[in-house]
Amino acid sequence: MRGNSPIAVIGAGGHAKVVLATLQAAGFTAFVVYDDSPDKWGTEMMGVPVRGPVERIVEDGVPRAVIAIGDNAIRRRLSIKLRGIEWLTVVHPYAWVHSSAKLGVGTVVFAGAVIQPEARIGDHVIVNTAATIDHECVVGDYAHIAPGAHLAGRVEVGEGTFIGMGCNVIQCLQIGKWSTVGAGAVVTKPIPDHVTAVGVPARVIKRHLRGESNGNHNDSTS
Repeated sequence: MRGNSPIAVIGAGGHAKVVLATLQAAGFTAFVVYDDSPDKWGTEMMGVPVRGPVERIVEDGVPRAVIAIGDNAIRRRLSIKLRGIEWLTVVHPYAWVHSSAKLGVGTVVFAGAVIQPEARIGDHVIVNTAATIDHECVVGDYAHIAPGAHLAGRVEVGEGTFIGMGCNVIQCLQIGKWSTVGAGAVVTKPIPDHVTAVGVPARVIKRHLRGESNGNHNDSTS
């Protein structure tokens, strides 16, 4: 049956280990890992075999998957390329998600995270360890809220944006698409699209070309 079929974990880096641990804690039991690095093929990650490149998922007929790669742009590309896959939404049992919050497909919520009432989280989002997202926040597709980052109420985070470890964002702010907010920043003013902002208070230090990766995500992001 489809519900009992293996789950493909896409990626075999450090971030994938935490995704796999989250799946296991959530009660899933059958897995296979795919990664495009040939040196990982035929090895194991946490006792789970790394079968081959990502494109082999279709050949093997594995119907369910989670993209366990920290790079936001790569998650977007793979989600578009691998059409027909059932993308799992996974919540660690030690996370807390209010019943009125909405989580998109492919999103993973790690241990210790808190998502408050009426928050809306897009597709293939990472809500990392002990991150908090308060009431009525909106987090766009492919965003990543890093460990220990905190969004106050009614914050909007654009598609593909990375909110770094330990960041604090005050209430009712907008953070643009495909931007990066550096670790430990305190965001007190809106952040535009396609920039990097750092510091206390956060200020823009770099502007990115459209389509350019914001450069802060890789498959070992934890």
